[in-house]
Amino acid sequence: MAGNVLRDRRGRQIGTIKQLSNGKMEAHDVTGRVKGTFNPKTNETRDSSGRLVGRGNRLSILVTGPGR
Repeated sequence: MAGNVLRDRRGRQIGTIKQLSNGKMEAHDVTGRVKGTFNPKTNETRDSSGRLVGRGNRLSILVTGPGR
């Protein structure tokens, strides 16, 4: 499972986005907690509780947003 590392302005790792075997993508914070998923088939991003965040891939916002 390959992943993209998300970093802040200082270069510190703040999370990762990983491609899952089912085609979905999953965002994790730096501690490994799931922040949300993106389903390219439905073009929807959902948070860790399953609530719709929006259309398109918004995973980086879930990791870098105010609630991080």
